[in-house]
Amino acid sequence: MEWSEEGIVVGTRRHGETDVILEVLTAGHGRHLGLVKGGRSRKQRPVLQAGNTLSLVWRARLHEHLGNFRAEPVAERSSRLMASPVGAFGLALAGAHLRLLPERDPHPRLYEALALLLDRLDRPGLAAELMVRFELLLLDELGFGLDLESCAATGSRENLVYVSPKSGRAVSRAAGEPYGDRLLDLPAFLAGRPHGVAVRADLEQAFRLTDTFLVRHVIEPRGLTMPEARASFLKAIRTAVEAAA
Repeated sequence: MEWSEEGIVVGTRRHGETDVILEVLTAGHGRHLGLVKGGRSRKQRPVLQAGNTLSLVWRARLHEHLGNFRAEPVAERSSRLMASPVGAFGLALAGAHLRLLPERDPHPRLYEALALLLDRLDRPGLAAELMVRFELLLLDELGFGLDLESCAATGSRENLVYVSPKSGRAVSRAAGEPYGDRLLDLPAFLAGRPHGVAVRADLEQAFRLTDTFLVRHVIEPRGLTMPEARASFLKAIRTAVEAAA
């Protein structure tokens, strides 16, 4: 068995004295693990860092085996990402989210979204917006996508300002106002309403929205808790946004 594809490093773990098990996300082969012989060497270690894009060749005798990776650098982002709290915690959070996916299950949209996110983690406001969209896409890929296109009550596509916490569907202002205290806020940048750069209030609403559905449908049913990196990422975003104001 053999395949060749580019992949983004999600993480590594030590295997013996000289080797590592490399965890990557690829478009065609999903989240995939493999052994890199000599991965702890001085030459290989900087290449096999989380956030980097690699050109990969995977080989194994049988499909179900761990197999071996041969890896060459394509885009090295790791040192830049680790230079700021937003980058470091954003990278850690994305990795934790990706581990919710079954191994070897292709998710090309998530691969594209991850690359876009990692290349913009140096812009805090945009990074936060992209992380929200990444979490929404993750929900969709896992079968729990939200419907934010039209009002659950009227079918209207205008003035969508709420989300039903039960159905995960958008609700218009007119239909939702009598029940506003029981609904989640839908920020403008997710509703298609005109907006500039998402302000902090919008981002707080958006992360509250994704948190609700991730916890209910994905985290709690697996007996897990939300990764600590998420709270750290949000704190870093708040600090960076306030500093830029």
